[in-house]
Amino acid sequence: MSHAHHHHAEHQAQGQDHTASLPALRLALILTLGYALVEAAAGWWSGSLALLADAGHMVTDAAALGLAGLAAWLTARPPSPRHSYGLGRAESLAALINAAAMLAVVVLIAAAAWGRLQTPRAIDGLTVSGVAVVGLAINLVVAWVLARGEPDLNVRGALLHVMGDALGSVAAIVSGLVIWTTGWTPIDPLLSLLICGLILSASLSLLSESLHTLLDGVPGALPLETVGMALARVSGVAEVHDLHIWSLSSRRVALSAHVRVPDLLDWPATLEGLCRAARALGIEHVTFQPEPAEQPVRWGARPSVHPAPAVPQPPP
Repeated sequence: MSHAHHHHAEHQAQGQDHTASLPALRLALILTLGYALVEAAAGWWSGSLALLADAGHMVTDAAALGLAGLAAWLTARPPSPRHSYGLGRAESLAALINAAAMLAVVVLIAAAAWGRLQTPRAIDGLTVSGVAVVGLAINLVVAWVLARGEPDLNVRGALLHVMGDALGSVAAIVSGLVIWTTGWTPIDPLLSLLICGLILSASLSLLSESLHTLLDGVPGALPLETVGMALARVSGVAEVHDLHIWSLSSRRVALSAHVRVPDLLDWPATLEGLCRAARALGIEHVTFQPEPAEQPVRWGARPSVHPAPAVPQPPP
């Protein structure tokens, strides 16, 4: 069995990538949490459920940012005898927790909005709009801070929440202006339900992606068939089988495969070619097991494994 990857340099670079996002996450956390408290107080004073809903969403944003920062720190830690792959899965676990928390917020806000539709109450529309305008500005600043770098799963999840919250602020602005000018208070719980839809969409997307990673799913950008055929095209390879691809973190992908070769004496050169092919696909952590070529199994260099499709003949 041959195992090849640039462990020290690779992990050092990945650690630098993850820790580089920490200052932006800290700043975004301070801005988001601080304004969430202001918005919650304004929502309680004005009686606006839209503001309270938006404040609740901003709290989940702050939680997402805090979890992202913690996960980035854990992911940057080097592998140890206890965790030989490192702690790269921390970011996926943080994203999963964050998605579950957002789903809980959806249920609470939707229930409150339904109750408010059944029993309307007076709302200070001008206060709602004024506070939401400031909230929108804060959200746009936080989104800009997070979007400056190349985000990983954590940062993308947090950014998704912040942008959703920005749309929630827009909804609160509209709600406040409508109530101030027309006095039609049902707009507030209706737009609160719209915010729930935004949170639900973001939550399900993040939940799906984090679960896929935690369950060792094949990365979406690296289809198994594509990678298998790329490896099978390497000089000296007869077939590739038992191919497995999984994510160690957002930026680290691992691969293992059995490789049938016509002559095991040529294996060192073949292994070098396989590693080059894997690196070209963005995969640095690879393990290949050489085997004598006997029977075609999956991805093969021989035409008999993947015969050319028949060319249709024109009708006589």
